[in-house]
Amino acid sequence: MPQNSFHLKELISSDQIEKRVAELAQRISEDFATKIEADGKPLVLLGVLKGGFMFLADLARRMSVPVEIEFASMSSYGNGLESSGTVDLRLSPSVDPADRRVLIVEDVIDTGRSLVTLIEHLRSLQPQEVRVCALLDKPEARVVDMPIDYVGFEIPLKFVVGYGLDAAQQYRALDGIYELEMP
Repeated sequence: MPQNSFHLKELISSDQIEKRVAELAQRISEDFATKIEADGKPLVLLGVLKGGFMFLADLARRMSVPVEIEFASMSSYGNGLESSGTVDLRLSPSVDPADRRVLIVEDVIDTGRSLVTLIEHLRSLQPQEVRVCALLDKPEARVVDMPIDYVGFEIPLKFVVGYGLDAAQQYRALDGIYELEMP
């Protein structure tokens, strides 16, 4: 998919993202500070690859509590623009999540199927707590009811790219969030 086959319409600027990430980092830090101080265990940030890597990095740098970073790989889109409905999950953490607080850091939540799969798998590893932070939420697309503890932005039911999100591996390096529009 050549990058010039679509028109890009900016939905969220890099300045808006930077401000919101700082707000989320502060809120999450405040929510976990006392718990981390009490048990001495850093918060585990579980970033969902590939789309969430920029968000995770920016969020982690702005947190005021100790964190450890892990990654999971999930996909339901492949190279298409619509979810296949089948979730491919790969998680092999080097930090044992048992009896730990885990914050899943997602790029975008739409149907919720992928996230439910990840949460169910994590719970089988017996963490103390699992919460979810998503940069983008598409509530109109939800087919699975699930709580999202921290949301950056609610967006309409559009296919978006930029700030780590892609379309067939293209557009990840854009510093804002853009809607792909057909020419």
